[in-house]
Amino acid sequence: MYRPAEVVVTDMIGRSVQAPLYPQRIISLVPSQTELLYDLGLTDEVVGITKFCVHPNDWFRNKKRVGGTKNVNIATVKALQPDLIIANKEENTREQILELAALYPVWTSDITNLAGACAMIRQVGQLVGKAGRGEELAGQIEHSFAALQQKKIPKSVAYFIWRQPWMCAGGNTFISDMIARMGWINVLENQMRYPVIALDELRALQPDILLLSSEPYPFNEIHIAELQAVLPNARIALVDGEMFSWYGSRLLHTAAYMERLLAELG
Repeated sequence: MYRPAEVVVTDMIGRSVQAPLYPQRIISLVPSQTELLYDLGLTDEVVGITKFCVHPNDWFRNKKRVGGTKNVNIATVKALQPDLIIANKEENTREQILELAALYPVWTSDITNLAGACAMIRQVGQLVGKAGRGEELAGQIEHSFAALQQKKIPKSVAYFIWRQPWMCAGGNTFISDMIARMGWINVLENQMRYPVIALDELRALQPDILLLSSEPYPFNEIHIAELQAVLPNARIALVDGEMFSWYGSRLLHTAAYMERLLAELG
């Protein structure tokens, strides 16, 4: 029986993954990595995505959906018979990654900063037979961030991701690294991951700027007024969460977005 050539690679959580040299039936469980696969030049090779994989729109409308990032439908995955699954340590659950890894090659990323994102882009490019394109994308992203003009006087920032309870991005997160790339300071960088924060605690920290993300919670103008009552001297802005938290090829547009935000709020 014919067996396609295989390669053994180490993913970003240290697991050895035996995958086809040129995978033909890929499932992506991470929105930002789904968009990356498209920008790497894949088409029919991607057979399944999650319901949150909104870019590109054509894939969102036409590719088979396998559930959410944290509640993957295992039966749907089995029906698609993937030869490679691409996941992420934070966005997917450990239990489902292990369950799927017992059945199929699962390559898992673990990203907390720009360097990790660019490494992931290069590694995924190699994994799917698009190494040259992966190198090109990562190089373009690195160049755009190298040219980003930071403000000389840093502003202190709180970045909100959720309400009821209020939650912000803490340290050791990709969002916090993006804030630092702008020359700003995350007031919660000493609290790990995504801490719940009381508004009284936030008032004591006196951030200069509050950023309200478009995802995962859809903040709007009503929430600006709610927070302005607590911190009347803070600048408050609604921001595109994809620009701060998507660590795939969306980063091609992030530095330019940050330039505009710095001009507006800096």
